[in-house]
Amino acid sequence: MEREQRTRKKVTRAGIDYSLLVVVVFLLGFGLVMLYSSSYYSASLKFGDGSWYLKKQIMSTSLGILGMIVFTLLDYRFLKQWTWIIYCGALFSVLLVLTPIGIEANGARRWIDLKVVSLQPAEIVKIAVILTMAALLSVNVKKIKGVVDILKWYVFTLIPAGMVFFLTDNFSSAIIIAAIGAVMLIVACKNNKGFIALIIILFALAVIALLAFGGFRATRILVWLNPEQYSNKGGFQVLQGLYAIGSGGLFGKGLGQSVQKLGFVPEAQNDMIFTIVCEELGLFGGIALLLLFAFLIWRFMVIANNASDLYGSLVVVGVMAHIAVQVILNVAVVTNTMPNTGVTLPFISYGGTSVLFLLSEMGIVLSVARRSKRVQEG
Repeated sequence: MEREQRTRKKVTRAGIDYSLLVVVVFLLGFGLVMLYSSSYYSASLKFGDGSWYLKKQIMSTSLGILGMIVFTLLDYRFLKQWTWIIYCGALFSVLLVLTPIGIEANGARRWIDLKVVSLQPAEIVKIAVILTMAALLSVNVKKIKGVVDILKWYVFTLIPAGMVFFLTDNFSSAIIIAAIGAVMLIVACKNNKGFIALIIILFALAVIALLAFGGFRATRILVWLNPEQYSNKGGFQVLQGLYAIGSGGLFGKGLGQSVQKLGFVPEAQNDMIFTIVCEELGLFGGIALLLLFAFLIWRFMVIANNASDLYGSLVVVGVMAHIAVQVILNVAVVTNTMPNTGVTLPFISYGGTSVLFLLSEMGIVLSVARRSKRVQEG
Protein backbone atom coordinates (compact mmCIF):
# COMPACT_ATOMS: atom_id res chain seq x y z
CA MET A 1 0.00 0.00 0.00
CA GLU A 2 1.41 3.32 -1.10
CA ARG A 3 1.21 6.30 1.12
CA GLU A 4 -0.18 9.51 -0.26
CA GLN A 5 2.51 12.12 -0.43
CA ARG A 6 1.35 15.54 0.67
CA THR A 7 3.23 18.67 -0.05
CA ARG A 8 3.59 21.09 2.78
CA LYS A 9 3.93 24.79 2.44
CA LYS A 10 6.86 26.25 4.28
CA VAL A 11 6.76 29.96 5.10
CA THR A 12 10.13 31.70 5.34
CA ARG A 13 11.35 35.26 5.57
CA ALA A 14 12.42 36.74 2.26
CA GLY A 15 15.53 38.48 3.64
CA ILE A 16 17.42 41.40 2.11
CA ASP A 17 16.38 42.34 -1.43
CA TYR A 18 19.88 42.44 -2.90
CA SER A 19 18.61 43.42 -6.36
CA LEU A 20 17.16 46.63 -4.95
CA LEU A 21 20.21 47.26 -2.77
CA VAL A 22 22.67 46.83 -5.67
CA VAL A 23 20.72 49.23 -7.91
CA VAL A 24 20.54 51.87 -5.16
CA VAL A 25 24.28 51.60 -4.47
CA PHE A 26 25.05 51.85 -8.20
CA LEU A 27 22.80 54.90 -8.59
CA LEU A 28 24.54 56.55 -5.64
CA GLY A 29 27.99 55.90 -7.08
CA PHE A 30 26.97 57.00 -10.56
CA GLY A 31 25.32 60.08 -9.10
CA LEU A 32 28.50 61.13 -7.29
CA VAL A 33 30.57 60.68 -10.46
CA MET A 34 28.15 62.74 -12.56
CA LEU A 35 27.83 65.36 -9.82
CA TYR A 36 31.60 65.83 -9.75
CA SER A 37 31.75 66.00 -13.53
CA SER A 38 28.88 68.48 -13.86
CA SER A 39 29.83 70.74 -10.93
CA TYR A 40 33.63 70.95 -11.10
CA TYR A 41 33.69 74.09 -13.27
CA SER A 42 31.02 76.05 -11.38
CA ALA A 43 32.39 74.97 -7.97
CA SER A 44 35.89 76.14 -8.96
CA LEU A 45 34.57 79.57 -9.94
CA LYS A 46 32.22 79.98 -6.97
CA PHE A 47 34.17 78.39 -4.12
CA GLY A 48 37.69 77.94 -5.46
CA ASP A 49 37.33 74.18 -4.93
CA GLY A 50 36.17 71.99 -7.81
CA SER A 51 35.08 69.21 -5.45
CA TRP A 52 33.03 71.44 -3.12
CA TYR A 53 29.64 70.06 -4.22
CA LEU A 54 31.00 66.51 -4.23
CA LYS A 55 32.28 66.78 -0.65
CA LYS A 56 28.92 68.13 0.58
CA GLN A 57 27.05 65.37 -1.23
CA ILE A 58 29.34 62.66 0.15
CA MET A 59 28.64 63.87 3.68
CA SER A 60 24.87 63.75 3.12
CA THR A 61 25.13 60.38 1.36
CA SER A 62 27.11 58.95 4.27
CA LEU A 63 24.42 60.06 6.73
CA GLY A 64 21.77 58.69 4.36
CA ILE A 65 23.48 55.29 4.16
CA LEU A 66 23.61 55.18 7.96
CA GLY A 67 19.90 55.98 8.05
CA MET A 68 19.20 53.30 5.44
CA ILE A 69 21.01 50.68 7.51
CA VAL A 70 19.12 51.69 10.68
CA PHE A 71 15.72 51.57 8.97
CA THR A 72 16.56 48.26 7.28
CA LEU A 73 17.31 46.66 10.64
CA LEU A 74 14.32 48.32 12.31
CA ASP A 75 10.91 46.70 12.00
CA TYR A 76 8.98 49.09 9.74
CA ARG A 77 5.77 48.45 11.74
CA PHE A 78 7.37 50.32 14.63
CA LEU A 79 6.95 53.54 12.60
CA LYS A 80 3.18 53.09 12.59
CA GLN A 81 3.07 53.91 16.29
CA TRP A 82 4.72 57.27 15.60
CA THR A 83 2.56 58.25 12.63
CA TRP A 84 0.97 61.37 14.10
CA ILE A 85 4.18 62.58 15.70
CA ILE A 86 5.98 62.25 12.35
CA TYR A 87 3.10 63.93 10.50
CA CYS A 88 2.77 66.86 12.91
CA GLY A 89 6.55 67.21 13.09
CA ALA A 90 6.69 67.51 9.30
CA LEU A 91 4.03 70.23 9.29
CA PHE A 92 5.88 72.05 12.07
CA SER A 93 9.12 71.89 10.07
CA VAL A 94 7.37 73.73 7.21
CA LEU A 95 6.31 76.47 9.62
CA LEU A 96 9.93 76.83 10.77
CA VAL A 97 10.92 78.37 7.42
CA LEU A 98 9.02 81.49 8.52
CA THR A 99 11.11 81.81 11.69
CA PRO A 100 14.64 83.25 12.02
CA ILE A 101 16.16 79.81 11.34
CA GLY A 102 14.58 79.82 7.87
CA ILE A 103 17.09 80.21 5.02
CA GLU A 104 16.39 82.19 1.88
CA ALA A 105 18.24 81.28 -1.32
CA ASN A 106 17.61 82.20 -4.94
CA GLY A 107 14.59 84.27 -3.94
CA ALA A 108 12.85 81.42 -2.09
CA ARG A 109 12.65 80.59 1.62
CA ARG A 110 12.61 76.78 1.59
CA TRP A 111 15.26 75.61 4.05
CA ILE A 112 15.82 75.61 7.80
CA ASP A 113 19.23 76.01 9.41
CA LEU A 114 19.85 73.59 12.27
CA LYS A 115 23.49 74.76 12.59
CA VAL A 116 24.86 71.25 12.12
CA VAL A 117 22.91 70.73 8.92
CA SER A 118 20.35 72.57 6.80
CA LEU A 119 17.16 70.74 5.82
CA GLN A 120 14.42 71.27 3.28
CA PRO A 121 11.06 70.64 5.01
CA ALA A 122 9.44 69.56 1.73
CA GLU A 123 11.59 66.40 1.78
CA ILE A 124 10.49 65.66 5.36
CA VAL A 125 6.86 66.12 4.31
CA LYS A 126 7.19 63.58 1.49
CA ILE A 127 8.22 60.73 3.77
CA ALA A 128 5.70 61.85 6.42
CA VAL A 129 2.84 61.72 3.89
CA ILE A 130 3.91 58.23 2.78
CA LEU A 131 3.91 56.88 6.35
CA THR A 132 0.71 58.71 7.34
CA MET A 133 -1.36 57.71 4.32
CA ALA A 134 -0.15 54.09 4.63
CA ALA A 135 -1.19 53.99 8.31
CA LEU A 136 -4.59 55.59 7.68
CA LEU A 137 -5.48 53.54 4.61
CA SER A 138 -4.34 50.22 6.07
CA VAL A 139 -6.88 50.66 8.88
CA ASN A 140 -9.73 52.43 7.06
CA VAL A 141 -9.57 51.16 3.47
CA LYS A 142 -12.69 49.00 3.85
CA LYS A 143 -14.70 52.05 4.93
CA ILE A 144 -13.90 53.94 1.72
CA LYS A 145 -16.84 53.47 -0.63
CA GLY A 146 -16.65 56.34 -3.13
CA VAL A 147 -15.18 59.67 -4.18
CA VAL A 148 -16.38 61.55 -1.09
CA ASP A 149 -14.70 59.05 1.24
CA ILE A 150 -11.50 59.14 -0.83
CA LEU A 151 -11.41 62.94 -0.69
CA LYS A 152 -11.90 62.84 3.07
CA TRP A 153 -8.67 60.89 3.49
CA TYR A 154 -6.91 62.81 0.73
CA VAL A 155 -7.14 65.90 2.95
CA PHE A 156 -4.21 64.49 4.95
CA THR A 157 -2.12 64.84 1.78
CA LEU A 158 -3.55 68.16 0.61
CA ILE A 159 -2.84 69.97 3.89
CA PRO A 160 0.96 69.45 3.83
CA ALA A 161 1.06 69.93 0.03
CA GLY A 162 -0.76 73.24 0.43
CA MET A 163 1.56 74.35 3.22
CA VAL A 164 4.63 73.56 1.13
CA PHE A 165 3.18 75.51 -1.80
CA PHE A 166 1.90 78.60 0.04
CA LEU A 167 4.53 78.90 2.79
CA THR A 168 7.67 77.94 0.86
CA ASP A 169 6.52 78.74 -2.69
CA ASN A 170 7.66 75.27 -3.77
CA PHE A 171 5.20 74.32 -6.50
CA SER A 172 7.11 71.28 -7.77
CA SER A 173 7.38 69.64 -4.33
CA ALA A 174 3.68 70.35 -3.70
CA ILE A 175 2.83 68.52 -6.94
CA ILE A 176 4.99 65.53 -5.94
CA ILE A 177 3.42 65.35 -2.45
CA ALA A 178 -0.10 65.55 -3.90
CA ALA A 179 0.79 62.86 -6.46
CA ILE A 180 2.16 60.51 -3.78
CA GLY A 181 -1.10 60.62 -1.83
CA ALA A 182 -3.19 60.27 -5.00
CA VAL A 183 -1.31 57.18 -6.19
CA MET A 184 -1.59 55.52 -2.76
CA LEU A 185 -5.35 56.15 -2.69
CA ILE A 186 -5.83 54.85 -6.23
CA VAL A 187 -3.90 51.67 -5.45
CA ALA A 188 -5.61 51.06 -2.10
CA CYS A 189 -9.22 51.84 -3.06
CA LYS A 190 -11.34 49.79 -5.44
CA ASN A 191 -13.92 52.44 -6.33
CA ASN A 192 -11.39 54.94 -7.66
CA LYS A 193 -12.67 55.80 -11.16
CA GLY A 194 -14.51 58.89 -9.94
CA PHE A 195 -11.41 60.03 -8.04
CA ILE A 196 -9.21 59.59 -11.13
CA ALA A 197 -11.71 61.58 -13.23
CA LEU A 198 -11.78 64.32 -10.58
CA ILE A 199 -7.97 64.55 -10.59
CA ILE A 200 -7.93 64.94 -14.38
CA ILE A 201 -10.58 67.69 -14.21
CA LEU A 202 -8.76 69.52 -11.40
CA PHE A 203 -5.48 69.29 -13.31
CA ALA A 204 -7.07 70.84 -16.39
CA LEU A 205 -8.59 73.63 -14.28
CA ALA A 206 -5.22 74.24 -12.61
CA VAL A 207 -3.54 74.66 -16.00
CA ILE A 208 -6.23 77.15 -17.08
CA ALA A 209 -5.86 79.06 -13.80
CA LEU A 210 -2.08 79.21 -14.20
CA LEU A 211 -2.40 80.59 -17.70
CA ALA A 212 -4.85 83.25 -16.52
CA PHE A 213 -3.44 84.22 -13.11
CA GLY A 214 -0.17 82.31 -12.70
CA GLY A 215 2.28 85.19 -13.08
CA PHE A 216 5.79 83.81 -13.69
CA ARG A 217 4.38 80.25 -13.77
CA ALA A 218 2.17 81.25 -16.69
CA THR A 219 5.33 82.52 -18.39
CA ARG A 220 6.90 79.09 -17.89
CA ILE A 221 4.09 77.55 -19.90
CA LEU A 222 4.70 80.04 -22.70
CA VAL A 223 8.43 79.28 -22.53
CA TRP A 224 7.64 75.57 -22.80
CA LEU A 225 5.52 76.12 -25.89
CA ASN A 226 8.13 78.31 -27.62
CA PRO A 227 11.52 78.36 -25.83
CA GLU A 228 13.29 80.08 -28.76
CA GLN A 229 11.00 83.10 -28.55
CA TYR A 230 11.59 83.42 -24.79
CA SER A 231 15.31 82.65 -24.79
CA ASN A 232 15.96 85.75 -22.65
CA LYS A 233 12.98 85.23 -20.35
CA GLY A 234 13.38 81.72 -19.00
CA GLY A 235 13.98 79.73 -22.16
CA PHE A 236 17.79 79.92 -21.98
CA GLN A 237 18.19 76.99 -19.56
CA VAL A 238 15.78 74.82 -21.54
CA LEU A 239 17.50 75.53 -24.86
CA GLN A 240 21.00 74.92 -23.48
CA GLY A 241 19.80 71.66 -21.96
CA LEU A 242 18.40 70.54 -25.30
CA TYR A 243 21.67 71.51 -27.00
CA ALA A 244 23.53 69.33 -24.47
CA ILE A 245 21.27 66.33 -25.11
CA GLY A 246 21.49 66.77 -28.88
CA SER A 247 25.25 67.25 -28.98
CA GLY A 248 25.84 64.03 -27.05
CA GLY A 249 24.69 61.90 -29.94
CA LEU A 250 24.36 58.15 -29.50
CA PHE A 251 27.36 57.44 -27.24
CA GLY A 252 28.31 60.89 -25.96
CA LYS A 253 31.45 63.00 -25.90
CA GLY A 254 33.00 61.02 -23.07
CA LEU A 255 32.87 61.29 -19.28
CA GLY A 256 33.99 64.75 -18.18
CA GLN A 257 33.96 66.15 -21.72
CA SER A 258 30.74 68.16 -21.57
CA VAL A 259 30.90 71.68 -22.98
CA GLN A 260 27.47 72.84 -21.83
CA LYS A 261 28.40 72.46 -18.16
CA LEU A 262 31.00 75.23 -18.60
CA GLY A 263 28.54 77.96 -17.67
CA PHE A 264 26.01 77.38 -20.46
CA VAL A 265 23.55 75.18 -18.51
CA PRO A 266 22.77 77.05 -15.25
CA GLU A 267 23.02 74.91 -12.10
CA ALA A 268 24.00 71.85 -14.16
CA GLN A 269 24.50 69.79 -11.00
CA ASN A 270 20.88 70.23 -9.91
CA ASP A 271 17.72 69.91 -12.01
CA MET A 272 19.55 69.75 -15.35
CA ILE A 273 22.07 67.03 -14.54
CA PHE A 274 20.32 64.55 -16.86
CA THR A 275 21.30 66.77 -19.81
CA ILE A 276 24.97 66.43 -18.83
CA VAL A 277 24.54 62.66 -18.56
CA CYS A 278 23.20 62.62 -22.12
CA GLU A 279 25.94 64.93 -23.42
CA GLU A 280 28.80 62.93 -21.89
CA LEU A 281 27.38 59.41 -22.18
CA GLY A 282 25.00 59.94 -25.08
CA LEU A 283 21.50 58.63 -25.68
CA PHE A 284 22.79 55.20 -24.68
CA GLY A 285 23.80 56.45 -21.22
CA GLY A 286 20.54 58.35 -20.72
CA ILE A 287 18.40 55.33 -21.64
CA ALA A 288 20.55 53.03 -19.48
CA LEU A 289 19.95 55.32 -16.49
CA LEU A 290 16.20 55.36 -17.12
CA LEU A 291 16.20 51.55 -17.37
CA LEU A 292 17.85 51.41 -13.94
CA PHE A 293 15.05 53.54 -12.53
CA ALA A 294 12.51 51.30 -14.29
CA PHE A 295 14.13 48.26 -12.64
CA LEU A 296 13.97 50.05 -9.29
CA ILE A 297 10.24 50.69 -9.76
CA TRP A 298 9.72 47.04 -10.70
CA ARG A 299 11.44 45.87 -7.50
CA PHE A 300 9.16 48.17 -5.50
CA MET A 301 6.15 46.52 -7.15
CA VAL A 302 7.46 43.03 -6.31
CA ILE A 303 8.14 43.98 -2.69
CA ALA A 304 4.72 45.67 -2.33
CA ASN A 305 2.96 42.57 -3.71
CA ASN A 306 4.80 40.28 -1.28
CA ALA A 307 4.61 42.47 1.84
CA SER A 308 3.38 40.72 4.97
CA ASP A 309 0.67 43.33 5.64
CA LEU A 310 -1.24 46.13 3.93
CA TYR A 311 0.63 48.84 5.81
CA GLY A 312 4.00 47.66 4.52
CA SER A 313 2.63 47.27 1.00
CA LEU A 314 1.26 50.83 0.96
CA VAL A 315 4.49 52.27 2.36
CA VAL A 316 6.37 50.72 -0.57
CA VAL A 317 3.71 52.01 -3.00
CA GLY A 318 4.23 55.50 -1.58
CA VAL A 319 8.00 55.32 -2.03
CA MET A 320 7.49 53.95 -5.55
CA ALA A 321 5.17 56.87 -6.37
CA HIS A 322 7.72 59.35 -4.99
CA ILE A 323 10.61 58.02 -7.09
CA ALA A 324 8.53 57.45 -10.23
CA VAL A 325 6.84 60.86 -10.22
CA GLN A 326 10.09 62.70 -9.55
CA VAL A 327 12.00 60.87 -12.30
CA ILE A 328 9.19 61.42 -14.82
CA LEU A 329 8.89 65.12 -13.98
CA ASN A 330 12.65 65.72 -14.12
CA VAL A 331 13.16 64.00 -17.47
CA ALA A 332 10.02 65.64 -18.89
CA VAL A 333 11.29 69.09 -17.86
CA VAL A 334 14.83 68.73 -19.23
CA THR A 335 13.52 67.38 -22.55
CA ASN A 336 10.94 70.22 -22.68
CA THR A 337 8.07 67.74 -22.66
CA MET A 338 6.47 69.82 -19.91
CA PRO A 339 7.03 73.31 -18.39
CA ASN A 340 9.97 73.82 -16.04
CA THR A 341 9.09 72.96 -12.43
CA GLY A 342 12.50 72.63 -10.79
CA VAL A 343 12.49 68.91 -9.90
CA THR A 344 15.72 67.08 -9.05
CA LEU A 345 16.65 63.63 -10.36
CA PRO A 346 16.65 61.14 -7.43
CA PHE A 347 20.11 59.94 -6.30
CA ILE A 348 21.80 61.87 -9.14
CA SER A 349 21.16 65.59 -8.64
CA TYR A 350 22.90 67.63 -5.95
CA GLY A 351 20.82 67.92 -2.78
CA GLY A 352 21.77 66.84 0.72
CA THR A 353 18.27 66.68 2.22
CA SER A 354 16.94 64.85 -0.82
CA VAL A 355 19.51 62.03 -0.79
CA LEU A 356 19.30 61.76 3.01
CA PHE A 357 15.55 61.10 3.03
CA LEU A 358 15.58 59.06 -0.18
CA LEU A 359 18.03 56.63 1.42
CA SER A 360 15.90 56.54 4.56
CA GLU A 361 12.94 55.57 2.35
CA MET A 362 15.07 52.85 0.76
CA GLY A 363 15.85 51.54 4.24
CA ILE A 364 12.13 51.32 5.06
CA VAL A 365 11.46 49.48 1.79
CA LEU A 366 14.29 47.04 2.54
CA SER A 367 12.78 46.53 6.00
CA VAL A 368 9.45 45.61 4.39
CA ALA A 369 11.27 43.22 2.03
CA ARG A 370 13.13 41.56 4.92
CA ARG A 371 9.90 40.85 6.75
CA SER A 372 7.83 39.77 3.78
CA LYS A 373 6.79 36.12 3.63
CA ARG A 374 8.02 33.71 0.99
CA VAL A 375 6.01 30.52 0.54
CA GLN A 376 7.94 27.44 -0.57
CA GLU A 377 6.65 23.99 -1.41
CA GLY A 378 8.30 21.29 0.66
